[in-house]
This record gives sequence, structure tokens and C-alpha cells, in this order.
Amino acid sequence: MIISMRMHNIALIEDLTLEFGEGLHVMTGETGAGKSIVVDAVNLVLGGRADRDLIRTGTDKAWVEAVFEAADNREVAEWAAAQSLEDFDGTVTLYREITRTGRNLCRVCGVVMPVSQLREAAALLMDVHGQHEGQFLMNSQFHLLFLDAAGGEDYQALLSRVDEAYQAFIVNHRQYGRLVRENEKKEYRMESLRKSLEELKKAKLKPGEEESLAAEKARFRHSEKIATAVQTAHQAISASDDNASVLSRVKEAMNALRNLANLGEPYESLAQRCESSYYELEELGYELSSLAESDEFDPARAEYVETRLDLIRRMERKYGDTIPDILAEQERMQEEYDNYASMDQQLAVIGAEHKRLLHAYRSLARELTVARHDLAEAFERNMMSQLKDLGMGNTVFKVSFALRPEGKVLMPQSVGDDVIEFMISPNPGEPLKPLSKIASGGELSRLMLAIKSLEAEKGGVGTMVFDEIDTGISGRMAQVVAEKMAIIARNRQVICVTHLPQIAAMAAHQYLVEKRVEGERTNTSVRCLDHTERIGEVARMLGGADGSEDSARSHAAHMLEVAGQQR
Repeated sequence: MIISMRMHNIALIEDLTLEFGEGLHVMTGETGAGKSIVVDAVNLVLGGRADRDLIRTGTDKAWVEAVFEAADNREVAEWAAAQSLEDFDGTVTLYREITRTGRNLCRVCGVVMPVSQLREAAALLMDVHGQHEGQFLMNSQFHLLFLDAAGGEDYQALLSRVDEAYQAFIVNHRQYGRLVRENEKKEYRMESLRKSLEELKKAKLKPGEEESLAAEKARFRHSEKIATAVQTAHQAISASDDNASVLSRVKEAMNALRNLANLGEPYESLAQRCESSYYELEELGYELSSLAESDEFDPARAEYVETRLDLIRRMERKYGDTIPDILAEQERMQEEYDNYASMDQQLAVIGAEHKRLLHAYRSLARELTVARHDLAEAFERNMMSQLKDLGMGNTVFKVSFALRPEGKVLMPQSVGDDVIEFMISPNPGEPLKPLSKIASGGELSRLMLAIKSLEAEKGGVGTMVFDEIDTGISGRMAQVVAEKMAIIARNRQVICVTHLPQIAAMAAHQYLVEKRVEGERTNTSVRCLDHTERIGEVARMLGGADGSEDSARSHAAHMLEVAGQQR
């Protein structure tokens, strides 16, 4: 159960601390005093929507903290162990902080957690029934959830097995459907992949090849100019035509000077210099010849480099930005091609698994349908018993199962194959009709209270919150609802926001929600009333303008005395 709750800067509430005990708690107050703000704060700390409008005007953040005693709650202990809360001692503290910037801070037992985990813990501690939740009864799609919630542990385990079978089937079903769709386009896609793979395999691209060829091309950029100059120089120095050769003319001059060498020093020196020039030119001719014949300036190689680079760039435009990208794409396409090639075998395997999983689901779904019909019969009896306590003793309540269309294959669902709707006949002799068609506001409130009463009898969370469940109820029915809530509160802690004096009188603890203007600010406060104050507040709710009329106070005191004897 909840022990205490603190809130700061929540709407009109600046600072508030509430403490709770066992039994039925009620919150009363004038319309507009701010009773709904307290419920909004509860929803916030339980993981509800973080509406920034909840933050008090003029402040940047708001927070709520709730402390629960859950020492006897096995599910809470298991959850705490799963979250590795080693110091868990049975006390659970939930903290939620919101800011105008959108920051959302959640703590469970002092440990920062995402809001989803805070919500998981909260679901094990408190159940909030809002004033509009009865409208879910108007939508038949939610009726199955109400019915299933009434099932015991074995039933819940069967629900889980059906859901597991459905999840396994639906994963396979989606894979199978995808394969079937891909198989329809297999031939066209395989032909496209085959052409691309042939083109890439023929190209034989290699990592680093483009960079190497680009560097070689850069060297070839001036190769023609260099080759022409080297060839011209070589021909001028050592051409085969001796008449045009510089080397042959120097040799002729060298021989002529040698014949004069014995005639004196000047001639001998000239002959030596001429001989030296000859051998230098001869060596230069050899080098020019070698350079002219080398591959460095091979026009055929230059053309190959240019052609290869054009091919690489064409492949890059089609398959990737770089050769590694192209090779990766080639590998992916090969895998896709191989996958298509083995698709018939894949379809056979996954198709067989599809049939097996569907059979497993159908078997469990049939078992669930049988169990659900049994549960529906017990639920009908229990609901009519509860409705009798709530002044609807003549009402017939029925769980109607939709008939399955002949020959129509039903798609598996996580909750089984059944579709149900709640039917009622409020008056004897009237036919059963869908609840959503004929139930009044007061009947909806009592129907929801009956369902919540069954939930309380079954077990579950330690604290139940009702936000104006008395909508549409007055007179004798108000007393009946008050007595029913008191019965629930014998086994569960109950917190109720109400405008009915009958429910207020039945409470073990009553809180008054008040709104005051202090200076230039409006503040909402909540305080626990003593017995004398309760008489005044119940008198006000009975119709006394300020709760001071003697008759109203006398009636209120009597109501409190009788209620105390009934609790």
C-alpha cells in the first residue's frame, strides 16, 4: 500500500505531503478546488504522460514522490531482483521529475531508470480507475481484456502460451510472406544480377589498382614530348647515317688530329680532347638509345592505362564510389543471387515451419476458447452477484461470443481466436442488448465498480484509486456504492475522489481539498480532517451552504456514526 506522497510545483500545488493508512480514503472539496490535480500527480508518478502544463506557473520543474510498503508483494520482490536492486527491503519509492525543457527524470528506490521501468514497478503497486475509464466498457474491443483479467493463474499461463505461440507464428509468417513476394520477382532479379556479376567478374578489379594507374598516367602525361626529344637527340648523335651523325663527324675529326699528334704539343692536346669528346658522345648515345627503347614511354602501355581507368570509372558510376565499395557490392550481389538460387529450398523449409507453428497456435487457441467459455460463465455469475449488491439485481449480464464465419480462415491473434461483447438486460422481459447500446452513465459506473470488485477479490495490487467513479449515481444507489467500496477496502487500500456524502461518510480517512488565493498566487492544499471537521464537510456535501446548518450537521453526524459501524 502507499504510505506517503509528496509533490512540488504541481499545477496549483506548491508543496504538499500526504500520508495514508489502511482502508478507504476519500478526497472531497468544492468543484474546482483541485481534486483532479492530486489524481494527475498520482498518474504522473506512476509513469503517465508528462504534461508540462502540470508544472506550476513561474517555475521550471515539478516532481512527485510516492512511497509504498510492498514487503508481502511477491511480484514486486521478483521485479526488484530482476533490476538488481540489492538493498530492496520491501519499501518502494517512486520519483518522477519533469521540466519545461522536456527533461524527464525517473527513480525507483533511488536508482535512475527509464520511465518504462518505473511504469512496470508502478503497475504492481497501484491501479488507477479514472472517471472516464468506464467509457472503455462502451467499446467492445476492450471487453476481452476485462474478461481475461478475471482468470486465475492457470488461465493467465495459458494466455501467455497462446501469446508465445502467436509471436513465434507471426515472425515466421512475415518471413514466409517476404520470401513468397521475393520469389515472384526472382527470375527478373536473378537475370539482372547475373549480368552485373558477369560485368564485374570480367572487369577483375583489384584494391589499389585505380591509384596505381592514376600515378602511372601522370607520368605518361609528358611522355610523347620526352620520347620525341630523346629520339631526336639520339638520331643526331648516333644515327646510322654516318654522313649525318655528330658522332661520326667527331670520330673523323679525332682521326685527323691523331695524324698531327707527333708534330707538337698543341696538336697532341687537341687530338686527346677530341678523343675524349668522342667517347663521351658515344656513351650519351647508348643512354639515349636505352631510354628511347624503355617501356617508360611505351604508347601502347599509355593507351592501356587510359582504357583501364575509363573502365574503372564506369564501374564506379554503376556500382560504388571506390573499388572497395564496388567489390563489397559485388559480394552483396553474389549473396543475393545465391539466395535467390536457393529460394525454392528456403520456401520448402520455412513453409513446413509455417504449417507447424500455425498448428501449434490453433491447438492452444482452441484450448483457450474452451477455458474462456468456462471463465465467461463464472464471470457472468460473479458480475450478476456484484450487480445485485449494487442495486441492479434484475440485470442479466452475458458474455456473447461472436460466431465464426463459415469457411473463413481466421488470422491468428495474440489473445486467441475469440471475439466477445458484453450484453445486458437491465429489466425483466427485455432482450439482451450490447452494453454499449443501452447502458446509462450510472449503470456504467456500477458495472465498472463490479469489475473492480472482482479484481480486488482476485488479488493483485495493494492500492486502488477511484477518480469520481460515482458519476451518474445518486440517492439510494450512492449508499450502495459506498458500502461496496468499503467492502473492497477491507482487503485493499482504496483512495477515492468523490462528490457523494455517502461515500465520504464511509471512509476511514477523509481529506479536504481547498483552493485559496494568497497574495497574487492561487494555492491548492490538502489536509486530513478530524471527526468534527468531517461532520462539517459531509454536511456541506449534503447541501448545507457551508456545512454549519444544524439539520445538515445532525444528518452528517448520523451518517458517520452508521458508517463507522458498517466498516
